Parts: sequence; structure tokens; C-alpha cells
Amino acid sequence: MAFTIEQAVARLEKEVADYQVPVVDLIAAQTKDPFKVLVATILSARTKDEVTAAASRRLFSRAETMKELAALSVSELEKIIYPVGFFRNKAGYLAALPEVLQKKFAGSVPDTIDELVQLPGVGRKTANLVVAVAFAKPAICVDTHVHRIMNIWGYVNTKTPLQTEMALRDKLPQRYWIRINSILVAFGQGTCKPRLPHCDRCVLADLCPKNGVHPRKIPGEKPGATSADQGRTFISWNVNGLRAALKKGFLDAFHELDADVFALQEIKALPDQLPDEVKHIPGYHAFWYPAQKKGYSGTAVLSRTEPINVIYGLGEDAFDAEGRVLTLEFDDFFLINCYFPNAQAKLKRLEYKQAFNAAVLAFMDRLGKEKSVVLCGDLNVAHKEIDLANPKANVKNPGFSPQERAWIDEVVHAGYVDTFRLFNQDPEQYSWWSYRFNARAKNIGWRIDYFVVDPGSRDRILDAAIHDEVTGSDHCPVSLRFK
Repeated sequence: MAFTIEQAVARLEKEVADYQVPVVDLIAAQTKDPFKVLVATILSARTKDEVTAAASRRLFSRAETMKELAALSVSELEKIIYPVGFFRNKAGYLAALPEVLQKKFAGSVPDTIDELVQLPGVGRKTANLVVAVAFAKPAICVDTHVHRIMNIWGYVNTKTPLQTEMALRDKLPQRYWIRINSILVAFGQGTCKPRLPHCDRCVLADLCPKNGVHPRKIPGEKPGATSADQGRTFISWNVNGLRAALKKGFLDAFHELDADVFALQEIKALPDQLPDEVKHIPGYHAFWYPAQKKGYSGTAVLSRTEPINVIYGLGEDAFDAEGRVLTLEFDDFFLINCYFPNAQAKLKRLEYKQAFNAAVLAFMDRLGKEKSVVLCGDLNVAHKEIDLANPKANVKNPGFSPQERAWIDEVVHAGYVDTFRLFNQDPEQYSWWSYRFNARAKNIGWRIDYFVVDPGSRDRILDAAIHDEVTGSDHCPVSLRFK
């Protein structure tokens, strides 16, 4: 059956009627005050709905009007709205909001996109949402769900949310503009999830072309399977400085990914330099292995299950001073969290990296004699041409040199499994992008973050994925579901 937007929207309006209502729509239903809708929308950016709802309630109990908001200091606002994503930035925006509204718009919330984007903390997505929800005027709010799902449907073919908004303004019938965001946010959170969407129970299964979709693996699941049968979820993420990542929504991403084990590389911090909000996350045991050099390298693991043993390093001072390998032993497997060295320009650190590579493989082989081994982390190498955007231009560069790639060949020939390629053979699947030249928006990237599993545990691998929708670092998280 051919895809039509009319059929899709009609089905989804029925489907999402019983789903959780997006928080901004809920607030709009409770109040007709554009000021509250604006504030809640600012709070909602990169934040789970339940966190936004709680923060909004706390804030509105103290400040229901612009005058009351103006009386609160930035530090007071930070305490009230924590732990919404980017709470410090948002506290600053909210503190500045009353004065800007008064000076530019006589104390009223404007009802046009061009005016709203002049307010602190308001971009096009927020402006469109306020126009649509607070004023019921035609506007198209394009968040990550709308952008992603419209491309999955093939209704648009765009690279950025702004491109999607412009395309929808030309193509989407105006009668859908106001409500399309609410529908697709609910649908994206409940069924068409960014990670492992539930295509098996989707009401659009016969219509959707599933462009670029890798759904959850239902065929391998057994009727009556327990949660243990569905495996544990492991996440690996090079955060490129944990303190910086915390300011970019790390904790929101952490809770959204909801992993059993969360392995971090390049934390660039000592534990006493980190706030309690990340050192003591409820429900997790935290283990830190910083480099001796401040602001450099380092690894960490947060695990719901307490390990029976923790191994710091490889037992070789040349590597261990940089905090590169942190291993947790559990009842039936070892998890090795590893931040591999960069060979650096002109491959000046290649010899060091090759020695490190050899030590890691020997370590894996040794542990593999006892129980299953899962190696994860930033390996700082793209294995094959499919694993980077410009292979021909990078043959002699660090991360794609023949010597570095030969080590990955050795690992694979020994039977170890590159778990992502077990499920996905598509090109343009990357986990790192340079901060230069707008590389991430153009998807000019490299796949250098891996989960690797020992040969004897291949049947324990349930799924593997790259979460390129998650920002906050120049790397994105990668995951493994392990039986």
C-alpha cells in the first residue's frame, strides 16, 4: 500500500490518543497563559517530559508571572529547575526573559516566530511550538522526532530539522501544522523510538517504507521470555570531557539510554573535580580511572550491578598512567572499557599504539579463558572503507593507517566479533565527527567506537547499535544488548 500523509495522520491520531501527552501540550491544556507555555517550552529542550513537568511545577509555584520570575536570581532558578538539561543555561535565559519581554514587547509574549526568536533561549523549534500551542496559529515545530519520522516515511529527504521545517511548509497540508508535532512526539516516544523502534506493533507497518530503520529484533525472542532473556544493555561513549558533557545534557542522555552498564572514555577529570550529580547517580555503582595528567584521557564505568572485581589498567606503567583500561568482572563475563591511543599526526605515536594494541589483545585472550569478554570503547581506528566518509583521502592518516587497520584484522581473524557489523552492513554509519566544517550535520564521520565480543560468546549477542541522534560530544554513544 502506498504511503499517504492523510492515512498516516488519521491512523496516528487514533493510536496516540492513549499515549502520554507531551508536557508542553499538557501545560497548554491546563492554562491558556502564553507565558507559562513559553517557559515550559524553554525548559523542555533536551529534557525528558517527566523532568520538565516536575521542574515546571516547582517553578510556577514560585513564579506564575513575569514579575515574580524577575524576582528570582539565576542561582535560585538553577536550584528550582535542576535537573533539566542545560539547567544553568536555561536559568540564565529565564532570568533575562522578563526584561527582554518588557523592553521589546511591552511585557507580552509575542505570537510570531520572527519575534519569539529574539527572546533568550528561544530558537525556531521553540518559537514554532509556542505559536502553535499557545496561540493556536499555523506553525510547524520540528524536533528530532518530527525530523526523524518524516525522513523514515520518505515524506521529506532532509539532513537537518531546519531543512525539514522548510520542506514541510511547502508540502504538508496546513490543517496538520499545529498538531503534527504533538502526534509525532508521542508516537516517537511510544513506538517509533530512535533506538530499536517497535515496527512489529506499528499501526503504519503496511504503509511505512522504513527508510534507514533498524527495528528491535523480535524473531529471536521466545514467547513468555523474561526480561533476563532479553539481555542487558551496555552503552559506550567517549564524552570528550565529562565536565563539558554535563553542560551539554549528559545526564538527560544517560537516563534516556537507560543502560545496565555505562562505559565512558576520555573523561578528562579526577573524581573530586566532578559534581555529586554524576558521581552518585541513584541505582548505579561508579568506578573511576583518571589519567595522572589532569584534563587528559581517563575512563569510568557506571553499573547497576556491583561487579565482583575491578581491574585498573593492564599492569604496564606506560599505559596505565593514562587511565585507558578499566575492567569490571561480573559473574559470567568481563567488561573491558578501553580508550585506545590516537596515533597522532604523521603517525608519531603509532609505535606506542601498536604496543598498546598488542597488550589489550593479550589481556582479552587471557580473560577469555575464564569467561565471556566484552571489549568496548573508542578504538581510534576505522576498520574498513565503509567505516569512514572519505577513505581514499585518509589512508595514511591516524585512525585509518594500514598498520592500525591490521590490528583490527588480527582481532577479527582471531574470531572476535565486531558486534555492530553483525547487524548492520550499511554505509554512512558513524560514531565520531570532527567539530570542523559542520561535519556532523553533513555526516562526514568515522566509525571508531566499538563493542567487540569473544568468539565463544557470539550467541549471547542480541543487538548492537549506534546512537547518532545523541549529541553532547564529538562522539555519539554505541550500544550492545547482551544475553
